[in-house]
Order: sequence, then C-alpha cells, then structure tokens
Amino acid sequence: MDIDILTLFPEICRAPLNESMMKRAQEKAIVNVRIHNVRDWTAEKHHVVDDAPFGGGQGMVMKPEPIFAAVEDLCCQKKSKIKNGKSKIILMSPGGRRLDQQLATELSQESHLMIVCGHYEGVDHRVIEHLIDLEISIGDYVLTNGAIAAIVLVDAIVRLLPGVLGHQQSAVDDSFSRQRSGLEAPQYTRPAEFRGWKVPEVLLSGNHREIAKWREQQAIKRTQQNRPDLLR
Repeated sequence: MDIDILTLFPEICRAPLNESMMKRAQEKAIVNVRIHNVRDWTAEKHHVVDDAPFGGGQGMVMKPEPIFAAVEDLCCQKKSKIKNGKSKIILMSPGGRRLDQQLATELSQESHLMIVCGHYEGVDHRVIEHLIDLEISIGDYVLTNGAIAAIVLVDAIVRLLPGVLGHQQSAVDDSFSRQRSGLEAPQYTRPAEFRGWKVPEVLLSGNHREIAKWREQQAIKRTQQNRPDLLR
C-alpha cells in the first residue's frame, strides 16, 4: 500500500510513523508512507495557505489552490486517476464519517490512500465537493489539526495489512473486528499472582475449550459494562 499525507505540520506525522510496528511495516516494504507539506504547492513567495472566510466569521479557512495542486501532482506521479479512481482521497474532518474497525478494514484493501489534513476552521468546501472521496472523523471532538487524526487513521489501517502484526490472528481477535461484535476479553501475563491478585485459574488450566468459553463470556461481560451500545 502507498499512503501520502498532506499536512501543514509534517513533523507531527513523522515521529509516530517511525516507531514500532509502523516503522517495521515500512522497512519490510509492506507500506510506503510519504509525508508532504501543503505549503510546497503554493504559487506565491510567502506560501500562504489560508484566508478569511467569505461571509465573515472567526478563524481562517484553508485555500483550495494548494490542496488541488498537491493532490493532482501526487496522483500524476502515481499515474492514478483522482475522484473514484485508483487513488482514494480522504479528508480528516470532524464532520466526516466516524472511524471504526469496519472502515479501517475497508480502507486496508485500497492500494493508494491520500490523506488531506484539515486545519484552522477547515478547508474550502470546493475541496470536499470536487476532490475528496471520503471525509473521516476519529471522534466527536475537535483537535488542533488533522495531522494528529491522520496518524490514528494510518495506524488503524496499516496494522491490518498482512505481515505487519507478529500474529495475523491478533487482528482477527481485536475488539470491534468483524469476527467480534464487542470488546476483547481481559488479558493476563506473568506473574500468576501479583500483590495477592491471581490470574483466573482457567487460563492456567491448559484446557483450550474452557479458555475459549471463558474468554467469550468475559468479552460479553466487559462489553455490557463498558460499551453496551455495541450489543444493541
């Protein structure tokens, strides 16, 4: 998979994408992540990327010209078609579809994602109308900029690609996966007793059938306690 991230703050993206599984996925050539500064596609010397909104109001709005120029240039380099073509153009926006495991799974099937990171009061709506395939929000709250949200999206997608996780079954067993309607069961490791708190005996029994049964029961219980909305 190829992923291009368009942002005004490239450094926000670089550090987390060069650690742990994201770093290994790139080293193994499972994913190729490129981070671009939108200012590089401005046409004037001061690299202005925003302006006041028509009709008045607080804040600034990202201009359409550099975003269109960046996306079209990068898609041309990839020899991809934009807008419903081989490249899927995504905007990180609090007004978008909420990210969940199903959406992450769907996007993990794409060959090329281009992620535009909003900032200020958002982007000129002509970008959304004529360039963007999908708006995505990572939750019902507002961040200082979309680069932070883009990292969450990339992490959720890349870990689903074959070969990224040490055990592919890990992705299957995750909370919210298609194979699991609720949360994952509690996990324990050594020591078997810590400060008087013991690991459930069934996990030490070696009886895989009983362990699977216990985990299913605990997953349901945990979902009822923490996310009952998932059981409706």
